[in-house]
Amino acid sequence: MGARVDGFAQAVLDVVLVHAPDFEAATMEMRPSSKGNYLAITCTFRAVSQEQIDNLYRALTSHPMVKVVL
Repeated sequence: MGARVDGFAQAVLDVVLVHAPDFEAATMEMRPSSKGNYLAITCTFRAVSQEQIDNLYRALTSHPMVKVVL
């Protein structure tokens, strides 16, 4: 989840593709917050290791546009 600004979804997609290159961008789900200030993005992929998940989590949480990662 992050602020609903231009480039946020692409930034998340770029990070996800580094760690899950087979992720299909068309499956990315986006939901704006009730007031439209934030955008929640869901990316579902098949993980091949715990290390992959951990690395993706660290990359997303350290990205300046990302506010929350679940």
